[in-house]
Amino acid sequence: MRLLTGTIRDIVTGRKVEARVQIIGPSGAPIAPDHSMWKIGPGKAFFYSDGSFSLEVPRGRVQITVERGTEYVPWCETLTCEEDAPIALDIPLKRWCDPASHGWHPGNTHVHYKETEKDPDRRLLFDSRAENLRVFAISSVVRGTFKYATNRYPPGRLAAFSDDLHHVQMGEETRHNMGGEHASSLRLLTNMGDPINQTEGGAHTYGFGHVLLLNIRESVLPISRGLLVNPSAPDYPPISYACDEAKNQGGLVIWAHNGHGIECAVASILGKVDALNVWDTYWEDLEYEVWYRLLNCGLKLPASTGSDWFVCSANRVYVKTRPIFVYEEWLEALRRGKSFVTNGPLIDISVNGRAIGETVSVVAGRTVTVTVEWSSYHPLHEVEIIANGTVKHVRRFKNGSASGSFKCDVQIEGDGWVAARAGSDCRDSFDQPIWAHTSPIYIAAGGVVTTEKIAAARWFAQRIDESIAWLSTSGKFENEQQRKEVLELFGLARAKYEQLAR
Repeated sequence: MRLLTGTIRDIVTGRKVEARVQIIGPSGAPIAPDHSMWKIGPGKAFFYSDGSFSLEVPRGRVQITVERGTEYVPWCETLTCEEDAPIALDIPLKRWCDPASHGWHPGNTHVHYKETEKDPDRRLLFDSRAENLRVFAISSVVRGTFKYATNRYPPGRLAAFSDDLHHVQMGEETRHNMGGEHASSLRLLTNMGDPINQTEGGAHTYGFGHVLLLNIRESVLPISRGLLVNPSAPDYPPISYACDEAKNQGGLVIWAHNGHGIECAVASILGKVDALNVWDTYWEDLEYEVWYRLLNCGLKLPASTGSDWFVCSANRVYVKTRPIFVYEEWLEALRRGKSFVTNGPLIDISVNGRAIGETVSVVAGRTVTVTVEWSSYHPLHEVEIIANGTVKHVRRFKNGSASGSFKCDVQIEGDGWVAARAGSDCRDSFDQPIWAHTSPIYIAAGGVVTTEKIAAARWFAQRIDESIAWLSTSGKFENEQQRKEVLELFGLARAKYEQLAR
């Protein structure tokens, strides 16, 4: 055995930086210093480093990989350890991109630590810094009697874990689940797919849904309702009430899990939701069905994302402000739709010169000029322009594309939206496929209603009818006044969709 030490530095600033480190010994097994904190989730085994590490390594070939977030080039080297002399490595990390210089700052808006986490303080410091995230939002969550490690923190900014470049905050995931009898074949409700459900009495559907409350000063109660609390708990109050309370506190409301849950369409059209998280788990499919339909109804819902249980993916939302990171500006820019979501690639779009989150006025029947730009450490194999949920233009790259741009014209039929998305045949060290999606640029075409808008509004009206039927007959309430309140809320939303469908 011989001593291996490493010092990890940013090649430009020269300062030591936190990172993820993988060391594979001659046997093919990962090795790490004693008492290391390991990355959680799928893919390759990494331990966290505060900028230096030291361990004994066996004789033979040792492979080392160091990663820091998604903006740095992974550092890789294989050593042949034959002599007994100690080995000291200087590990310079260089960026392949610098989005902050253009005002783009990354965040993760959806994180919890399970009850199995024994050192949440240490993990909180590592997660935001080794993943190079400016905003890191953990959330309290209630599921039965589980004592989740992140529930120990108070709401608001966590000063002990924050600094000028890392805003670590405690928010809340307000949620409701129900049994599988109300699962919709059209996937407004789906099986959660979360492996930990199997320890909590089997599969659940999303029920009213799950919503993330950021920037709150105090807890919004109840944090959970329905069978997440206990099998006899009422399906009350609705999630919309929690959204209202969070906004009264100056909070930001993000609907989780691709918009699943029967109340997402209700809360969204009633103006209670600021953004929507897409693919904020690694165990579910990447899909945009509900989000696209909400956009088709004329709702301005920018994209956000996170990783849910621990940092188990590289998912992050980039938000455009200034090169200097200011949390309050970041939060407001996300609310205004100046964002894209990704697990690595950078992607941007403009329509007639207008940027993400802005509105373009155009005469129906005319065309607009769409410009898409991208860059990525892992080569992209497909870049698409989406208008009102339909692919209008696609570029495919058989051998992959690390960077590029193109322009095309898209005909506008009426009010709507345009966005860009990208995919790759490559996977990252979490074994996740590489992807990215911009928030929309909105199209104002004089109020001309598209067929997509009518179809989406009718679809939501029908889903709400199904929900109203369930609430009227099977929903659990402590009294009829509670049932009446929820039915009136859903009825108000249904009327708005019905009006859009005319």
